[in-house]
Amino acid sequence: MEDTFEVDDTSDLSLEAFSDASLEDSPPASPAWPTVGDVHRALRPLQATADRVGKQVEEFAETLDRLSKYRQETSEEDCTHALTLVDGYRKIAGDTVEYLRGIHAPEKQKRHYQGPNEKTRGSASRPDLQQRKSKDFDGYTTVEDLEKWQQEEQTWHLLGLMLQVEYPSSELKTNRASLNERLVRPSKVSDIHPYLSENEVWSHFLAHDDQAWERHTVVEWLRVCADRSGREIEQVVQDIEVNADRGTGLWAHSWLYTKEAIKGQKRLRSWPQALAADSPGIDTSLRSSDRTKSLVTQLDPDAVSRQGRGLEPQDESFERATWLACWEMIRRGKDWNFIRAECQERVEHWRAITMRGDHRQHTLQSHKSFQDPGLAASWQSRALWRKTCALAARTGGMNKYEAAVYGVLSGYLPSVQKVCGSWDDYIFAHYNSYLLRSFDQYMAANLSDRVPSGIQDRDGPFGFSMTGGRRTQSGNQLVEKMRRVQHLAKEAKDPIKRLQGSLIGKTFDSFVLKHGFQLLRAKGLEKKKSNIIRETTPADIEENKEPLVKPDDYQLIRIITHIALIYQNLGRSWKANKYRRTTEAFIDAYIDFLGKAGKQQLLPLYASCMSPDTAVVSLSRQLPLVVEHGERRTMMELMKQYEIDVPRVLNAQLLIVMDNIGAKEERSMDDPKYPPLNILAPPGEEHNGEMRSIRDGFMGNTITDDQYDLINAFEWYLLLDGHWEKTLATGAVLYKCFLKHPASRGLAAARELSQRVTFSNLSRKKTKAILGREADISNIHDDEETFAGERSFGASRVQGYERGSDQSVIQKGHSEEEGYLFWQSNSFLNLEQLLKVLTSFEAWQAAMAKKPE
Repeated sequence: MEDTFEVDDTSDLSLEAFSDASLEDSPPASPAWPTVGDVHRALRPLQATADRVGKQVEEFAETLDRLSKYRQETSEEDCTHALTLVDGYRKIAGDTVEYLRGIHAPEKQKRHYQGPNEKTRGSASRPDLQQRKSKDFDGYTTVEDLEKWQQEEQTWHLLGLMLQVEYPSSELKTNRASLNERLVRPSKVSDIHPYLSENEVWSHFLAHDDQAWERHTVVEWLRVCADRSGREIEQVVQDIEVNADRGTGLWAHSWLYTKEAIKGQKRLRSWPQALAADSPGIDTSLRSSDRTKSLVTQLDPDAVSRQGRGLEPQDESFERATWLACWEMIRRGKDWNFIRAECQERVEHWRAITMRGDHRQHTLQSHKSFQDPGLAASWQSRALWRKTCALAARTGGMNKYEAAVYGVLSGYLPSVQKVCGSWDDYIFAHYNSYLLRSFDQYMAANLSDRVPSGIQDRDGPFGFSMTGGRRTQSGNQLVEKMRRVQHLAKEAKDPIKRLQGSLIGKTFDSFVLKHGFQLLRAKGLEKKKSNIIRETTPADIEENKEPLVKPDDYQLIRIITHIALIYQNLGRSWKANKYRRTTEAFIDAYIDFLGKAGKQQLLPLYASCMSPDTAVVSLSRQLPLVVEHGERRTMMELMKQYEIDVPRVLNAQLLIVMDNIGAKEERSMDDPKYPPLNILAPPGEEHNGEMRSIRDGFMGNTITDDQYDLINAFEWYLLLDGHWEKTLATGAVLYKCFLKHPASRGLAAARELSQRVTFSNLSRKKTKAILGREADISNIHDDEETFAGERSFGASRVQGYERGSDQSVIQKGHSEEEGYLFWQSNSFLNLEQLLKVLTSFEAWQAAMAKKPE
């Protein structure tokens, strides 16, 4: 049986007493509480946002609801259940991307255009683009929405891959290839021996080196992101092809204009053999059309570097466009068969041959086996080939894209950095370099006889550093470093990139801590003492100078919330209380969005993922938004289903509103006296002691938003089974709170309460849970009887009454239990009857005023 609350006819229940006694088990709540009017004024833009992502929001909640069940069926070291959830979230985002791409693809292609000499991946957004009507989103969407959902899909993909790295499982290796991009780590089934092909050595390397597998995973993820979010390769190179002056999409004919110049010289000289670089007068006669440089005399790919001569400007543009296309194919992870087909179609076979040596293009496609019999590699090492590519990248080639291609193939970092135009490119360049460098070291340590001795000579032609003399950096160090790179700083400070960086650098806890505090500060609540938010240390605030995760960026808040819940379900223990608080700040912010956007049925699910005290406070702030009776009943059932303390939530809701009123009406709430009712009209000039009339409309009609909030909050108690005494005590306090209102004395609000929550209706709804049957005890009248039964109702019996039994309620057809319930309701019922009397007075005076003289 719940704790009793002492009530008698003479008790004066103040707000202070109510707070201390009746709600002492409720957590203190923040007084920063908006009224219903405030909420509805802010509801329209939030509702528009919710309409646009309504389907996705509900799908996320449905998927999350299955997480706890999966967790119960798996071990501590297995993340299969979490990957199922991540796959579901990624599919939701992917389906949304496909839908929005069908609407905004043309606009997105225009948006990528930056000019012929600029990188286009990861360009900044433009807010002035045309909006289009989207049926599934019930509103207008923009290209920015498409890009945000693309970034979200990438984030879920990355999370799934990093979970595989962090939680390896034998079951995962065999059964978790649900998506083509799911990487499967090679198994440790064999020892390394001299007869392995280099493809097999590569697989062995990834199987035994955890750090290498992690870097390979990130590199493959970045390739998939580049392939799916960037422009088509033909559209990337067409900007440069304009200057090649041979139409678009024409790779054929190689150096067309330089070839024509060489033929012209041969005709002038009547020279049957090939021209040589040392032919007489060739330096002055064979020059470019702009007369700025000497042209090559031969057309083989090495002629430019071998002769130290140049090409016609149109052919230089063609060469640049060609290598840009090759860079894009390598960057997007296209396999060698794709590259060969593209080059063969354009009669540029030799370019594909130069890229043939990368074994990763044959063996490590995520949806294929590691041993592709059609592309079996020899036992010979490709270490010399990689060093040769590094040397070609170091010398620069004809342009920066050629150097970047050879830099990716060899792992030579400086040449790749020169074409890094985005956050993704920068991470890709470093991780790719570190990965290949580790593999070369692995080969030298385990199969040293395969590595030519000359390439390890520091004084030889290959004695340069593959990283440009820089030390290897961790993922977190790279992410932090990018914020200081001028052309990447803006993108590196983007919250979604910060989030992805925290997953790569394994600093998600710190990310949540830092941005959680910033979120609290942005909401103006970080200094409020409550079970959600506590005071932070000055150091926490001073160190937080990065851009905020904006409180109205609900998509990002949703992503962070669900990632945090996944890690929490995997057993991630927050080492300090501040980690838990900041994590719950994101959950609370998302709950706030769901509540204001009309998704109240989802609130208990997310609240159940918080600590009990925090869940109580968070839900108590959302209940005033639920006004329909059916929705309230559903909310009550859901809170019970998720094992949330419903009485505490209702009590906390009332206390928040009453604290808010107390802050506004501090003088009146502290005054134990009630203001006069002023029922009678003021005496006239000729008043001679005769009876004064009742003042017209003395109860008033003004009800404030705060008072409506209190009435709405109390209506929830009608849906709460049992808790008879606390409900009546709460109602009595509300009546007295209204009667202390300084302006209108709250008579209109008290009247509204007496009409919306009648004792008769309350008793019928409550008695079923207490007595096992529905009973209306409002018609019990004790007259002069005073019941003095036991104060405890645990045995559901009353030992006796102070007056004789001939006048007891038992003889009136009521049980002793009903009589005791009636005795407990005296204070509430008396106040209700007082309001009925006052209402009758006002109605009688109104009727008399209409009566003719």
